[in-house]
Amino acid sequence: MKDWDIHIYRGILTGYNEAFIIDGKKKDELIAEDPKSAEIIRPILRGKDIKRYGYDFADKWLINTHNGIKEKDIKSISIGDYPAIKNHLDKHYSELEKRTDKGDTPYNLRNCAYMEDFYKQKIVFQEMVQEPSFMFDKDGTFFCLDTGRIITGNEIDYLISILNSKLFFFAVKKFYGGGGLGESGVRMKHTFFENFCFPILEIDKQQALINLSKSALEQHKSSEFHLIEKRINDLVYQLYNLSYEEIMLIEAQ
Repeated sequence: MKDWDIHIYRGILTGYNEAFIIDGKKKDELIAEDPKSAEIIRPILRGKDIKRYGYDFADKWLINTHNGIKEKDIKSISIGDYPAIKNHLDKHYSELEKRTDKGDTPYNLRNCAYMEDFYKQKIVFQEMVQEPSFMFDKDGTFFCLDTGRIITGNEIDYLISILNSKLFFFAVKKFYGGGGLGESGVRMKHTFFENFCFPILEIDKQQALINLSKSALEQHKSSEFHLIEKRINDLVYQLYNLSYEEIMLIEAQ
């Protein structure tokens, strides 16, 4: 994977989630008090919200008082421009001030040079898993907390089919992951699997997996999902020229 034109980043670290992560009710209150608040409130996923090809949105929202990106001349958020959000954060000011990972002011999040990547088309995944849990955020909708990771770059709509496959999970657990977590879990740390070999395919073969992944995304809560998954796994087995015995070994896990 390390030879592909992709980037893997950790999710957002706020230093104090009690202030910066709010529910939908609080979001609506802040926007009602000051409509400008909506500019810096973004939907966010926790690691446990991220599923295979999908997600369970828990109505959690990030107050994205980012610290800017100096290299790109993006200025940090000035809290004075968002009075409703300032009033909310002021209730937690003593804790915000004590953070070691704050930005230019206690109101700002820590520096995040890849902040813009959260707005891009991306794969989002959780690190501690019992099964493959990679979802495709086509429209760049979601941020994720530091219990999740994001992947941006080229051909990620193809890569997700392999990342969510039984073969990949088996390989990470047995060869790349330094062992499992408990009886069946895996720490899906990107440094463990970036040496995994992803085949470069002809366009038509790649498109077949892309189309199946799109179907899995659309049908991940339907009765058709497991049939689509089986087709993806079968294609991935073929890509790696696995024998019947090898496939049965993976399927038995």
